[in-house]
Amino acid sequence: MRAECQQVEVVLSYLRRLAQGRLDIVADELRRRTDGGAPSDMHGLVERLPEILAEHVTSPGPGRLPTYFEPGELEGVTAQLDAIVDTAALAELPELTDDDVRGVVTRLTELEHTVSAQRRALHENIDALQAELTRRYKTGEATVESLYQR
Repeated sequence: MRAECQQVEVVLSYLRRLAQGRLDIVADELRRRTDGGAPSDMHGLVERLPEILAEHVTSPGPGRLPTYFEPGELEGVTAQLDAIVDTAALAELPELTDDDVRGVVTRLTELEHTVSAQRRALHENIDALQAELTRRYKTGEATVESLYQR
């Protein structure tokens, strides 16, 4: 159960990072408009990506070392994100109205908050499962040898 929760957490973490990246790109478009900058083309967006995405490179807190480094099967995982703004729509941001861009920011922010809440709940479950495993090994109820007997 712990391994299953950890795998789901990796997928949610990946989805959250994708949502944050797209949110950063859309927020940059809003800043450009607020500052009165000229609309950018795809080339300009690509050139600015390192600067745009660098804002969320580190996260607060100790973090968790993932057991799995690859999110695995993603079919359907990004559907909700793509429904808000897929990669093709990111290229068309300059054509959207200010209200449309603000709507995208709102929906991406809501998705990121939802996914973050799901991850927090998974972390609580993983911690509880880990505590139970530790208890079982400490009391002798479980042994390393028992893992190989299945």
